[in-house]
Amino acid sequence: MRRSSIRLALLLGTAMLILLPSGAYAMHISEGILPPGWAALWYLVAAPFLWWGIRDVKKKSAAQPKFKILVAMVGAAVFIISCMPIPVPTAGTCSHPCGTGLGAIIIGPGPTIVVASIALLLQALFLAHGGITTLGADIVSMGVGGALSGYFMFVMLRRLKLNYFVCAFASGLISDWVTYAITSTALATALHGDGDFLKMFLAIVIAFIPTQLPLGVLEGFLSAGAYRFVRARRPELLQLEEVPA
Repeated sequence: MRRSSIRLALLLGTAMLILLPSGAYAMHISEGILPPGWAALWYLVAAPFLWWGIRDVKKKSAAQPKFKILVAMVGAAVFIISCMPIPVPTAGTCSHPCGTGLGAIIIGPGPTIVVASIALLLQALFLAHGGITTLGADIVSMGVGGALSGYFMFVMLRRLKLNYFVCAFASGLISDWVTYAITSTALATALHGDGDFLKMFLAIVIAFIPTQLPLGVLEGFLSAGAYRFVRARRPELLQLEEVPA
C-alpha cells in the first residue's frame, strides 16, 4: 500500500512537471526581484520554521508511519493548487490559490511548511515560478504565513463552537489573504528605496485585490469542501479532531 501510494504521488508530480506550461507572468516573488541582503534575511526567517516542520514530520511519522503518505498527498495538492496562475499585469506577477490553509488543518502547520517549501522549490527549478534567491521569502509568505494563519483561524473558530465547514472556509480564506499580505510586505520593504514604504505597500496590495479577493473566497470554499470530504470519509487522518467543538 505504501509503495503504491508513493509511486502514484511520484507519477502525478512528474506528470505535472511535464504537462504544465510555464506562464508568461512570474508567480510568487520572481528571481532577482529582491536585493541580496533582503533575500538572505528571508532565508534566515524561514529556516527555523522549516527546521520545526521537518522535526514535526519525523515525530508524527515515528508515531504513525502512514503519516508520510498523507504528507505526500497534501504536498501534491499544494503543488497543483498553487500552480493555477491568474496574471496581475500591474504588479508584474500572478495571483494564485495556495492550499496551505487546507494543508495545515489536515496535517498540521509544521508539515505544511515543509510541503510548501518543496512545492516552491520544484516550481522554481522546473516551472520558472518564483526563484532560488527569493525562495526564502516565498516560503515565509506561502508556507509559514499561510499555514500558521490558516491553522490558528481554524482552532480559534472551533473553540467558538462554529461548525467545521465555516472553520475550514475561514482557514482557506485567511491563509490566502495573509500569504499575499506578507508577499506585499516583502516586496515593499525591499523595493521602496527612498520612497514611502506604506505607499509602496498599498500600491502592491491594491494591485492584488481584483484577483486575490475572489481567489481567497474560492480557496475558502475549496478548503471547506475538501475538509468536509476527508472528515466524512477518513476522519482518522485529520490532525485537529481533538480541538474542542
